[in-house]
Amino acid sequence: MSPSTTALITGASRGLGLELARLFAADGADLVLVARTVDDLEREAAALRSEHGVSVRTVVADLADPAAPAAIAAELADVPIDVLVNNAGFGTTGAFHELPVQREVDQVQVNVTALTALTGHFLPGMVSRGRGQVLNIASTAAFQPGPFMATYYATKAYVLSFSEALAHELRGTGVSVTAHCPGATATNFAATAGNDKNKLFTMKAPADAASVAKHAYRATTAGKAVAIPGAQNWIGAFAVRLGPRWLIPYISSALNRP
Repeated sequence: MSPSTTALITGASRGLGLELARLFAADGADLVLVARTVDDLEREAAALRSEHGVSVRTVVADLADPAAPAAIAAELADVPIDVLVNNAGFGTTGAFHELPVQREVDQVQVNVTALTALTGHFLPGMVSRGRGQVLNIASTAAFQPGPFMATYYATKAYVLSFSEALAHELRGTGVSVTAHCPGATATNFAATAGNDKNKLFTMKAPADAASVAKHAYRATTAGKAVAIPGAQNWIGAFAVRLGPRWLIPYISSALNRP
């Protein structure tokens, strides 16, 4: 990692975002950390400054607010962002027609619209400088429909498709885009989504967040377009292409049903 590198990471106060921040800082990158929780954000920023001696700037923002991406870009107008990590995201569990509409709309705003907007704000600068990396956290959910987590699965399908398309467009520019597609991971995601007791998270132990982050970090620095950690996740993601399409929702439903 170049000593002049600055990485912007959303959802950076915990989970994968925090683990990725630690990896970038350990490699000498300065950081811009974005999250909603002020106390957690400032505490982790202070720890990263102390441990790694890097500059850490914090931006408190709720990406469910449609105005947030533009506000973040305006606040960082004087900061060349070399790496953008679109990590912030959340899921919900239940039959779509029984879930609060606004929560589903907010999910699309955070997982899709904010990710797209932030990429749109910071990618042109990377291209003009001839270097940069975008890491979009997708999911193995991106490869199939997900009854009882319908919105979440759909948002991650967007992230994967969007990232793959940009990776192709940017060939030869010095800028790479990586879609990282982990399976069940030990973060606060499951408790927030309400599926921590479902088969997806209980039939085997979720992956360790630090190891998943390390896989994502290596894939990003290598410029891979799509990366899936773990052989079982990789097989599962691509097996859906071989089976009959009508069968796939039954399998996802069995894993996600409340």
